[in-house]
Amino acid sequence: MKTRKRKVYDREFKLMVVNLCLSGRVASEVAREMELDRSMVQRCVREHNKYLDNSFQGNGNPVMTDEEKEIERLRKELHKTKIERDILKKVVGIFSTNDSTNTSL
Repeated sequence: MKTRKRKVYDREFKLMVVNLCLSGRVASEVAREMELDRSMVQRCVREHNKYLDNSFQGNGNPVMTDEEKEIERLRKELHKTKIERDILKKVVGIFSTNDSTNTSL
């Protein structure tokens, strides 16, 4: 079985694609000319519009604003807290069951 190698485009190439689109060219036209998928062109334009000079940091890692970083941190903290709560509910259930059987002695 032959595996496909993932194509990697540098920041300058992506900026060139974005500049072509911003100059009034249609994404599908730019994609065809540059031998890219249209969705990749649109994704580059979307990332550039959102992060401007901070866009295309590499390795597929999205650039996050400070607000997005805080939201992500809070999501992780909430997930951890929910797991801890669920564990405590189970422990209380176990001890409550054992207490009721011990008090009947």
